[in-house]
Amino acid sequence: MHEEQPSQIEGEYQPPGPAGPPPPPPRKGWRNAGGAALAVALLAAKFKTVLALLLTFKWVFIGGKLLLSFGSIFASIWFYALAFGWKLGVVFVLLILVHEMGHWVVLRGFGVPVSLPYFIPGLGAFVAQKAMTANNVQDAASALAGPAVGIAASAICQAYGIATGNPFWVVAAHIGYLLNLFNLIPVLPLDGGRVAGSIDPRIWMLGLALFVAYLLSTGLNHPIAWLFLILVGASSIPRAIAAWRGVIDPRVRQTPPLVRGAIALAYFATIAIAAIGAAQSSVQV
Repeated sequence: MHEEQPSQIEGEYQPPGPAGPPPPPPRKGWRNAGGAALAVALLAAKFKTVLALLLTFKWVFIGGKLLLSFGSIFASIWFYALAFGWKLGVVFVLLILVHEMGHWVVLRGFGVPVSLPYFIPGLGAFVAQKAMTANNVQDAASALAGPAVGIAASAICQAYGIATGNPFWVVAAHIGYLLNLFNLIPVLPLDGGRVAGSIDPRIWMLGLALFVAYLLSTGLNHPIAWLFLILVGASSIPRAIAAWRGVIDPRVRQTPPLVRGAIALAYFATIAIAAIGAAQSSVQV
């Protein structure tokens, strides 16, 4: 039941009424906005510092890769200089570098991420693809690009040697032709193996026979020759057997026969040019 309160008498003491809700805190207005802005600024400064630190580590990582690539070049120069002398060792490594940059430029042109060349003393060099090419035509083109520009560089050395009468450059050209001709043997992991795989992977069986015949003719009395034999065997034998049983990259099956014929024509033409250059430079020496 609700009870009515007595009316207030003027001048009489009245006890305080019941406590009401607490008054709202005073509005700070621009001070709140300023505090928020300060917090955002501090966060941005911290984020900027972290970002700068990450970018610093990124450049350290990139610098490490550059150091590894160029360091491997100098290691290879030292290795080949012991065998051929400093002058020929430098030219030989530069010919390998031109060869690898042919792969690099074409792969980058196709939008395929690829590493800088890494050199392995005694075994040449390589560039590491970080993704597959779109089709086997691009794969064949990027594989042939290395020998093509390598043969062109050898031809320039040969022409310069003939023009100046300096046999050193003809010798360098002869080595360059042989280097690229060797790379065109249709066996993995050589460039010729990649091209052969784009035409018909069963060619790898022939490539294995040719590679073993080449090593037997040049002699297997060097550890590098045995290392090459192990490397090629591990890369090619399982794939060659699988290809012979009909396990072939679907991209090869999807390529029209005329396109594969064009790849084969370019492949054998490159082999012929390298062989002719090697023969001519051998006579001119």
